[in-house]
Amino acid sequence: MNITGHSVEKLEDPFGLLSGDRYEFFLELAVDEEDELYSDKGVGLRTIFVSDENGNKITNFYLYEIGSEKVLDFELEEEEEAMVLAYCKENAKE
Repeated sequence: MNITGHSVEKLEDPFGLLSGDRYEFFLELAVDEEDELYSDKGVGLRTIFVSDENGNKITNFYLYEIGSEKVLDFELEEEEEAMVLAYCKENAKE
C-alpha cells in the first residue's frame, strides 16, 4: 500500500473544547492487485489526525472504495498506520 495523493481540511472547534489542531485527511491509496483490499475503482482512507501538546496521533480512520464510498472492513497493520501518521504529520500544515 502506498499513498498517492490526498485532500486535507483543518477542522474548526467552534466552542474551543478540544485541544490542539485536528485535520481530516482523505488519502488516495495504491493497492497491489494481489492484496485482498484491492478494488479496481480505487481505495481511499479517511482519517482524523490530531496534533496537540501530547504529540501527534490518528484518532479515527476507515478505508473505503472510491466512487461508491462503500466502507471496507479492514484494519491497518502497525507499519501502515505508522506510515499514515508520518504522512499526515508532514502534510497537516496545508
